[in-house]
Amino acid sequence: MSALAGRTALVTGGSRGIGRAIALRLGREGARVAVHYAHDDAAAGKTVAAVEEAGGSAFALRAPLGGPGDAEALWAAFDARADGVDVLVNNAGITGERAGIGGTTPEDFDRVFAVNVRAPFFVVQHGLSRLRDGGRIVNVSTGLTLRPGLMTDVTAYTMSKGALDRFTVALAAELGPRGITVNAVAPGVIDTDMNAGWLRDDDAARRATAAMSPFGRVGTPEDVADVTAFLASDDARWVTGQWIDATGGALV
Repeated sequence: MSALAGRTALVTGGSRGIGRAIALRLGREGARVAVHYAHDDAAAGKTVAAVEEAGGSAFALRAPLGGPGDAEALWAAFDARADGVDVLVNNAGITGERAGIGGTTPEDFDRVFAVNVRAPFFVVQHGLSRLRDGGRIVNVSTGLTLRPGLMTDVTAYTMSKGALDRFTVALAAELGPRGITVNAVAPGVIDTDMNAGWLRDDDAARRATAAMSPFGRVGTPEDVADVTAFLASDDARWVTGQWIDATGGALV
């Protein structure tokens, strides 16, 4: 039997990149996957189709994050298709403008924190009545919270993910009595569409990024998805409040 058979998972930002890989992986493990997305109907449809083509079950939820009532809207859409959740993956996030502290506007700062911090907080808050005892919460963080000097032009983003890391620990303590584990997985640079402009089109940048890992390659969304699937499984029942380095050793 698959590890997540009979369970329901919700992946925010699940239509592309790391979120898409996580949705596919959880679907292969037997979970029914709610693929949340903000705007791209076509990408969400393709992800749902890919899960189903692999033998899994999925449905899409459109609900932009970062504004008033976002969590309520997400869960209202979820309730129309499912009656409870076992795995919640807070993956949706934005980098914001790569402008450093000197060029970051108040508007961009607020937007980064609204999507990366406020949204996960209230998605969890409004999801507590739906999250079954013994469930799993996985927050997608970044290796930059341990080594922020690696990218000094995304200070607001790094700060927001640092807040998500502390949220992970606090939530693990609060939800532990219900048997719910809460962990963060921290990728390094991953080969996704978000990074395509500089990572795929610049050979020198790609080589430099690959050289950061002892494995000599750039990480893939599947690398992160596999770690997430472990944290979502029963095998991770004794792991909570942890920050899992999924940078491929880039921080060694």
